[in-house]
Parts: sequence; C-alpha cells; structure tokens
Amino acid sequence: MTDHTFAERSEALRDRYRTTLGAVPGAVEDRLRVAQAFGRLPTEEAFATLRHIVLADSPLGGRVQQLVHFGQLLALDRAEPARIHARGALHAGAGIADLIGVAETALITSGTPAYALGIEIIVELLQDDDGKAD
Repeated sequence: MTDHTFAERSEALRDRYRTTLGAVPGAVEDRLRVAQAFGRLPTEEAFATLRHIVLADSPLGGRVQQLVHFGQLLALDRAEPARIHARGALHAGAGIADLIGVAETALITSGTPAYALGIEIIVELLQDDDGKAD
C-alpha cells in the first residue's frame, strides 16, 4: 500500500472517531502507527466498521450509547477510556447531570471506586469548561 493510500484510508478512520467522540484518542493514533509499520490497516478498518455499527447505528442513539460506555468503563475501572467516552457523551448531547447519573448508578452496581472515578472524570470536565471560559 502506498503512503498516500494509507494516509487517505487512515484519515477516513480518524474522521469516524471525530464524528462519534469529537476527537481521535491517542490509543487510536498508536494503533494506526502499528498498522502502518506492519501493514495491518485492514484490521483497524474492520474494527472501525464494527465499532461504527455498534455505536453509530445503535437503536440506543449516540448519546445513550456513549453514556452506557462511560458506565461500563467505570465498572471495569478503565479510567482513560471512561474519560474518552464521557467526552463522547457530551459531544453526543449528554449533559453533566447525565454523567452524574451514570456515576451514581455505578456506585450501586460497582461500588465506591467506580463512583469515585466517575466523579473524578466529571470534575475534570468541569475544570476543562472553566478553563475555556477564561
């Protein structure tokens, strides 16, 4: 595959992440570097296609789907992906109150650590918003 073809195809993948999450996560960039180095872009494209079907074409809609991801990742104690999906939920139209509701549900289903992580992420998002106002 030529560098030009790889660049076009990888940019199309990045656009899918920008659409769903509002940004391209660092882990995606890492995977794309590995895909380029080892000729594995078709794997990333297949993964992105499946991800698009599950997220973008979900009967739940983008907002609810991102909130579900946020809650599941809190329960799994996956801090960085939870951050990404909290931002994705906001990008999809959720509000801070929705994220708080998910964190509170995580308290019941997964305990204090999940709740604390959720609130930590929400505080970070609020601080990010405060910084934008300056």
